[in-house]
Amino acid sequence: MTSSNPTPTPTTPARPRSWWARAVRPARPVVAWVLAPRAAAGMAVPLCAGLAAGRLDLGVFAGLGAMHATLNDRVEPAGLRLLRIGGALAASATGMLIGGAVLHWRLPTAVAVLVLTAVAFVSGALSATGPRGSAAGLLLLVSTALGDGMAPPHPWWVAGPMMLAGAGLVVLLGLPYRPHARSDPPRLQLAEVYRALGTLLEELGTSQGPAARRVLTGRLNQLQDQLPPPRPGARESARLSALRRAYEGALAATEAASGLLWARRPVPPEVAALPEQLARTLAADAPAPPLPAWHPDTPARRALADALRTAADAVAGRPADPATVVRTAPVPPPDPWRLRGRLLSRGAARYGARVALCIGVAEVLTAALPLNRSYWVPMTVAFVLKPDLGSVFLRAVSRAVGTVLGVVLTAALLSLTTERWVLVGVVALCVALLPWSAAAHYGLNTMVMTPLALVLVQLGGGSGSAEVGPRVLDTVLASVIVLVFGYLLWPERAPHRIEPRLVTATETLRAYLTSVTEPPAEDARAQVWLRRTAYRALADARQEVQHGLTEPPPAGQRAEAWLPATAALERLSGAVAAYAAQLRYGGRLSEPAEVARVLAALDQLAAAARRHRPPAGVATRPPGPHNPQRSALTQAAAELEQLLHG
Repeated sequence: MTSSNPTPTPTTPARPRSWWARAVRPARPVVAWVLAPRAAAGMAVPLCAGLAAGRLDLGVFAGLGAMHATLNDRVEPAGLRLLRIGGALAASATGMLIGGAVLHWRLPTAVAVLVLTAVAFVSGALSATGPRGSAAGLLLLVSTALGDGMAPPHPWWVAGPMMLAGAGLVVLLGLPYRPHARSDPPRLQLAEVYRALGTLLEELGTSQGPAARRVLTGRLNQLQDQLPPPRPGARESARLSALRRAYEGALAATEAASGLLWARRPVPPEVAALPEQLARTLAADAPAPPLPAWHPDTPARRALADALRTAADAVAGRPADPATVVRTAPVPPPDPWRLRGRLLSRGAARYGARVALCIGVAEVLTAALPLNRSYWVPMTVAFVLKPDLGSVFLRAVSRAVGTVLGVVLTAALLSLTTERWVLVGVVALCVALLPWSAAAHYGLNTMVMTPLALVLVQLGGGSGSAEVGPRVLDTVLASVIVLVFGYLLWPERAPHRIEPRLVTATETLRAYLTSVTEPPAEDARAQVWLRRTAYRALADARQEVQHGLTEPPPAGQRAEAWLPATAALERLSGAVAAYAAQLRYGGRLSEPAEVARVLAALDQLAAAARRHRPPAGVATRPPGPHNPQRSALTQAAAELEQLLHG
């Protein structure tokens, strides 16, 4: 029996041993290994064709296009995949033409520096618009540097079209996607969502529950990006309609599971096993499982029971029960001015100026120093400054270390053989490893990219062994430029990236709570969309904090100071989900005073983030399950006030 006055337990994560331990630890990514043979074939076929035809120069540029396509390849529907790869390769081919023109027309050094600096500004601004803009901006700058430094083919302008041809081969190798269970990307991703949901239900009441919920949020984010938004008045196919129903069931079950996680209320094993059985039905087209016999005894458990019934009906193709189905609101239509607004935003201009400064310094030093491959320094600067890969400090150090190790491997390889057909096989192997290395660790990715680049130099007629020493010096020079001009002398640090994310998370949670407690009748369906937006914003904030924790003091310490606030917001989302269940299933009436307490605390937390002042308190909660007779919002308000005021 628990005491009537249990000792509160802190809800913040345990402090890690050191920042560098996080920095060197590789991730364990879930990689779609079908990408590896596609990448290897996309690189090997152009190189082999070039060797056989005596035009290896063209084969090298087609191979570069295939490599750039591989860096942006995903297992997703054909339309989304084509947009992702096409946008990145259009920027890459444009950059190659710009760089090739600078080299072909032998523009004066000052003009060449200005051109590349201007491209760097555009690249940086484009990179700040989102993931696809980041990929396009990076390849625009990298290809411009390559075109200005590599030996051009004949005629010089054919480099860009050859890159598009190589990328086209990678696209073709991934087609067609046939709409059945074993090869339909959204259906397979939906199965991963249900598996992650099952893991979360198994971990309810354990210390692994919050991590399981973050994994589930990531899976939902990936699936949301693959499903086309519903268009009012448009008729959907039966396949897409069924997928959307199952997705909506997963969203409702996620909310209920989040409320149970917050309340520390586990569920019976047979209930926790149901999502895994639904995943097998989706992935292997197996028979739908029967619903377990379960009599839920709390509002959150009743919410989960209804959500799982909706999900099971959707997966099995049974008609939905109107009394329990939960539907998402239509996704807002794309705003044609959104990209323009982001390009002209203050953040995009700041990031463009940051990249332009580093590239300008790199170009000046490259022109002043006797460097035989002038493109390597600005290319390295572009990769290190890419905004969505984490800490700039970590990338700069990892790039230098990874290059040294990659150079050692390349030198050992080229001392054994320079046979072109063997080197083509090595290049294909390196490209096949890119999907894994890019997701595992930036340093590992650099170790793979360095032999790839040096062996391509060897195939292009240069001496890869002669490039070994200079490439280390170039990489160290580029890393120093980024650390000095893009990190130490630049005012943007990890907390300055974290705090805007936290403000966004508080605002989206505020909207979610308002929709739960004061839902207008005409906007009842919008609640699910607001919840999805809030969870996604929380995931973005958590990821930015994790990036900041890999930086050395004081930046890493500042990021660590925001960990309690991030954990408190994640717990608040669970409390709101539990409160929504209490309102819908427990007969509780909305409590304006408690809602006002939480909203006021959220406003104070957002204000603290805008002032760059992490709260000094530690949120605590009583041990043991939450009493369903008590208001979930009252406890959530108390935890936030403890965080803010100590």
